[in-house]
Amino acid sequence: MAKDIYGQHAKAKQLLDQANDILGFDITSIMFEGSSDELKQTRVTQPAIFLHSVAVALSGETFQPDMVAGHSLGEFSALVANRCLSFEDGLKLVYKRAMAMQKACETNPSTMAAILGLDDNVVEDICAGISEVVVPANYNCPGQLVISGSLRGIDIACEKLKAAGAKRALPLQVGGAFHSPLMEPAREELANAIESTAFVKPACPVYQNVSARPSTDVEEIKANLIAQLTAPVRWTQSVQQMTRDGAHTFIECGPGKVLQGLVKKISPEVAVGSI
Repeated sequence: MAKDIYGQHAKAKQLLDQANDILGFDITSIMFEGSSDELKQTRVTQPAIFLHSVAVALSGETFQPDMVAGHSLGEFSALVANRCLSFEDGLKLVYKRAMAMQKACETNPSTMAAILGLDDNVVEDICAGISEVVVPANYNCPGQLVISGSLRGIDIACEKLKAAGAKRALPLQVGGAFHSPLMEPAREELANAIESTAFVKPACPVYQNVSARPSTDVEEIKANLIAQLTAPVRWTQSVQQMTRDGAHTFIECGPGKVLQGLVKKISPEVAVGSI
């Protein structure tokens, strides 16, 4: 993971080497040579994805986006890419976020499930009618909405959603109910860290998960970043708004091409790619 860009770009090498000092352990060795089990460790997964995304973005000499967005964790990478947040501060916040989320998961065992083939409003209505904690968490693209909640809540919701016509209701192999009220302890912990971190006016607007609207206001960006842990990721709505605001080419920075696929399903008319 990221070994190719480490060997090809001096800036990527600098950032990845710096990360080891910031985190206090050799994350690059795990990224380059670690097993899948090592990469799945809470202290590794989120920082590793952040590092890969930021190293790709900041190593591109001509990378000057007109607008940015990130899916969940990716919002932190987006804020480094648009110069709102320094690399060091972004990495520290991502690590803090990962550990706070892990702690919340251990306090309240919970999970998520992907619901395929239903309109968003149907999923929203069924979740709202369940007494257990279960809420829409990731609006990934039309016909794909991830729900989040208690173990019992997800079981009930999956059965009801399949009965309502969902093509599939797939429990996910995740540590907990991200982007749900069950992440409130993590939100409170992260809020303190964000409030004490320096943010500056970004070079271009960021379309945030919570609002799906562009922002360059530092206080608004911080408030939305804090709210993100317990609020849904409005990726569908964000891409739609970016397209309405003139975006015609979306460049994904990071491991894989998942977001490119989602963007094409949301706005088939745009171009997608990676660097």
